[in-house]
Amino acid sequence: MRDLKQTGFTDRLTAQQEAKKALLAKFKPKAAAPDPEFDLLAEKRAAEKEALRLQHEAAKAEERRIKAEREEARRAAERETEEAMEAEKRAARKERKQLTKEEQKAARDARYAARKARTR
Repeated sequence: MRDLKQTGFTDRLTAQQEAKKALLAKFKPKAAAPDPEFDLLAEKRAAEKEALRLQHEAAKAEERRIKAEREEARRAAERETEEAMEAEKRAARKERKQLTKEEQKAARDARYAARKARTR
């Protein structure tokens, strides 16, 4: 009963090696089958990324536009205040000149009257 299958030492060694190879084969990575929707998912992700990029660009453009409008409004207000100040200065200068003209006229009239008074 000892050797019912009638296997020799070499038969047992080859069976052992085959079993070991089968065990190791289980741990080897298998060739992955590509996902049929991989390209579709990649296109979808790319489209989402592009839409997000466009949305960010639009938001940035809007921010730049608002900032430019604020800057233009600030410059316009600054220009108006400068023009008002210049108009005020001009008015003051005209008033001073008018006063000096009147004073000059009064002085001239006084000299004329004094000369007339001397000759009489």
